[in-house]
Amino acid sequence: MASGDPQQGSQVACGAEETRGFLDALLRDFPAPLSPESPVPWKAPGTALTQEEVAAELAELAMGFLGSRNAPPPLAASLAHAAVSQLLQTDLSEFRKLPRQEEEEEEEEEEEEAPVTLLDAQGLAWSFFNLLWEVASQWQKQVPPTAGTPQRQWLVSIHAIRNTRRKMEDRHVALPAFNQLFGLSDPVDRAYFAVFDGHGGVDAARYAAVHVHANAARQPGLPTDPEGALRDAFRLTDQMFLRKAKRERLQSGTTGVCALIAGTALHVAWLGDSQVILVQQGQVLKLMEPHRPERQDEKARIEALGGFVSHMDCWRVNGTLAVSRAIGEGRGGPCRPPAPRVQPAKPDFHPRHPSPPLLTQGG
Repeated sequence: MASGDPQQGSQVACGAEETRGFLDALLRDFPAPLSPESPVPWKAPGTALTQEEVAAELAELAMGFLGSRNAPPPLAASLAHAAVSQLLQTDLSEFRKLPRQEEEEEEEEEEEEAPVTLLDAQGLAWSFFNLLWEVASQWQKQVPPTAGTPQRQWLVSIHAIRNTRRKMEDRHVALPAFNQLFGLSDPVDRAYFAVFDGHGGVDAARYAAVHVHANAARQPGLPTDPEGALRDAFRLTDQMFLRKAKRERLQSGTTGVCALIAGTALHVAWLGDSQVILVQQGQVLKLMEPHRPERQDEKARIEALGGFVSHMDCWRVNGTLAVSRAIGEGRGGPCRPPAPRVQPAKPDFHPRHPSPPLLTQGG
């Protein structure tokens, strides 16, 4: 006599049917790989990428494209991971870009830095779409079991306000299929949510929204030390963006906050004044203290680095910045923190009825 959860069985059957339906529709719209003359159905992430940027940027392309076609999140993440993995196993030297004259001159001036190999983002985007098509075509015949795995259900609401800025400078991330996107096979279910509050342009916020979680997933210590993995991910993302900002003459910055839910544990990491609020059964649980220039410890840290904090229309660093820590800026100085603050928290999450955190943006 067999036993089991009938509801779970129906979810698996429904998920498999939804997966097949999505793949059938995708391959009807794209019955063959793209020819060299065909337009790519997504916008390439700029003109050039470094090797360390490729995986995250292309995964973001795939997730955005598949999400716009209402792909089930586990399937979208699994397809993106499979296509990225195949691309990284190929020889990417054909996409290498020759440096411009001004880049060669800058490299000569900074001989102490290792040379950076840039890859053609347009060519990568085209080749990657065809790899994604090949994976979808193979899976139409037989879908891997992990691609249709039922997930813990999340109710996610998103609201963003541009206020008086000319353009929206903030970005958010909602990634319930974290494990599938990065091919993590351990038994701990993970979901990731983040808000990045940009200033001086959108570049830093967009970059952090693409790379922080990807850098966290690449940390070997993520399963045993998620706090350390998040701290290293913020550091690495900041270093990567500063290099990009220098190459492309960008000056924007971003504060940020993220929540990584691993099993029943909530891990929160933040940089600057973006915040997480946890509301459980009508009660607000304080999880963090945002970094603000007027905090005494922040003021002391800034002054020790040679800066100053003054009150104008609000508290500002060096008379300009209203935040005390940020990714980016590209100018050095007191807003260049050594690391984000990372704090683990373990609220009583019910496995079927979780109370999700509320992520809010700072000023």
